[in-house]
Order: sequence, then structure tokens, then C-alpha cells
Amino acid sequence: MAKNEFLKPRTEADIDNRIARVLKGLGNPEPPLKLETVRELLKLDFSYYAADDPGVMRETISRIRVGAKRLLKEPTLFLEAVRKLDLRALYIPDGRHILLDRDQPVLKHRWTEAHEIGHSLIPWHEASMMGDVDYTLAPACHDKLEAEANHAAGRLLFLGDLFSEECASFLPGFDTLKTLKGRFGNTFSTTFWRSINIWGKEIPVIGLISVHPHPNLRPASFELSAPCKHFIQSPAFASRFSTIKETTVFDKVVAYCEPRKGGPLGGSEIILTDDNGDQHIFEFKSFSFHHQTLTLGVYRRKRGALIATL
Repeated sequence: MAKNEFLKPRTEADIDNRIARVLKGLGNPEPPLKLETVRELLKLDFSYYAADDPGVMRETISRIRVGAKRLLKEPTLFLEAVRKLDLRALYIPDGRHILLDRDQPVLKHRWTEAHEIGHSLIPWHEASMMGDVDYTLAPACHDKLEAEANHAAGRLLFLGDLFSEECASFLPGFDTLKTLKGRFGNTFSTTFWRSINIWGKEIPVIGLISVHPHPNLRPASFELSAPCKHFIQSPAFASRFSTIKETTVFDKVVAYCEPRKGGPLGGSEIILTDDNGDQHIFEFKSFSFHHQTLTLGVYRRKRGALIATL
């Protein structure tokens, strides 16, 4: 399970300013953003590689102009590293080149490319770049770099403050997500993630990205101890409900989800306990996209105390 991380305000502001300069350089375009125009502005090269095809790997590497990195000068070593570390993308500072695994799902290409562009825009990442894996970095440092690149990707693909302003003008819900997805040209999952952070600045909002919650429709690989691929907490939720576990929320979602393969799976009011021991009511709804289920929980009110009467 990947739990979203929050950046320090100073780091976030620095990255926001860098993205704002890029968007200004593009003339503050209307959505959806064309990543090829970003690469052109930043003078970034781009190509695909295939981890299961040594010929394509060698051809790809031969087109990249790199410095003294031995791994990239010897295709066999590079291929071995890609397979061993399960690389999906890399940003290579020498030559300013982005490599993307052509075999990963097409829906992920846009976000992955934007993520690597994010690495290229953050100067303190250059010394550590060896692809998106904890190859030479301590896990905590690697997670920090990935969170920063993810933030940059989100600001880029959702055009800085434009998405924030439009998202905040809508009520939280799957109809809103569909509208925003169509306008900005990003996937449901990335739109979902970004929207939670916008809707949940002042009120607690939580999101789950998981397999189908209903027991009859879960894959054989499902693990009850780690049921969610992503456990997304808005800033307001994380500050007040930091002890809530994904398993606790998922179990409550299972109780109302219908065994429908696609579309709305139902919803319910769910009680969650904050860090002070107070109980609060959230409105939850789930929607299945066949390959994954999105669950949105929005804060409604504090649960009233029960008063005994004689």
C-alpha cells in the first residue's frame, strides 16, 4: 500500500514556482497539456525501451548521448539492472533523456512521463538519479524524491492552480471526477488523487484505490493485510485522523459494496474516530472501473453524544 506523503511547505513552494515558470514559458496553455511541448521547451529527449527485448534495448541506448556512466555505456549491464530492479522509467541527466518502458499499461504512460519530467526540473535530484528505484538510496530518501517528483507531475499535468480553482468549485463526487478527467485529459486515478488534496484542505477527505472490495470479486492475489494499492489522505484528514489504518476503512467499505463488476457499488455513512477519540461521520461511495475500484469518503459531521433519558 502506498500512503501519500506531504512535502515541507518550502519544498512544495519551490517546486510550484518551477512548474509555474514552465507553464508560463508555454503561454499558460489550456487543458489538456501536451507533454511533447513541455519536452521541447525543456530540451528533453524521449524514447521507449523494452526490458524483454535486448535488441530494442541496445538500439535505444545507442541513441542516447551519455557521459561516463558505465551502466549506460554497456547495454548488457543496463538490461540486467532494468530486469532486476523492475524499472518502469528513468531520467538520465547526462543527455537530459527520459526512458519509458513501452510494455507498461498505456494509461500509465502520461503520468510516468510527467513524473520523470518532474525529476528533471528539480535540481537536487540530479545527483541521485538512477531510475525510479531505491538502487543506491536509503528508502526514506528515495520516497522523498519520489514524492517531490509526484508533486511536480501533478502540478504540471493539472496546470498549476487552474485545476485547483476548477476542482474547488465543484462538490466532491464521481460525476465531478468524470468532468475533470475529460477536461484535463488525465486518468481517473490521478484526477481522483489530485481532487482529494484540493477538496480536503479544510475538511477531512479520504480515498482508496483497491481491487474490488466484495469478497466474491477479489483476485486470487488479494491480501487482507494490505487491501489497498493507495490509501490517500487529504491534508485535513492526515492532521486529525493519523491513526486510522487502511484495513479499518476497507473493512467498513466491504460491508456496503455490492457484487457488481463495474459502475457504482453503493455507499454508506461510516464512523471514524479521530486522534482525540471523538467519533465523526463520513459519507462513503465506491465506483468500480473493472481493473480497480475508487472509494471516496467525505467528512459530514461530528457524531452527537448519546444522552440517556429516564
